[in-house]
Amino acid sequence: MKSIIKIAEEVQRKIDERVSRIGKGDIGRILKMARKPTRDEYTKVLIITGVGIIIIGGMGFAIYYILSVLLKIPK
Repeated sequence: MKSIIKIAEEVQRKIDERVSRIGKGDIGRILKMARKPTRDEYTKVLIITGVGIIIIGGMGFAIYYILSVLLKIPK
């Protein structure tokens, strides 16, 4: 039976092997190209996301209103 220390060392070695391969291949290329967004980019993404959430919520409310109030369909 393996001791807990041997099992922990084996698990740590497997994790180290996986982490060492991250910088290679397609993932490494993407990580090298990635950068922190500027304040302007972040603001634009935030506004677009917020508008999208409001539009989808408005559509859901309109469908609910049409079905429950105008067509008198029970819940």
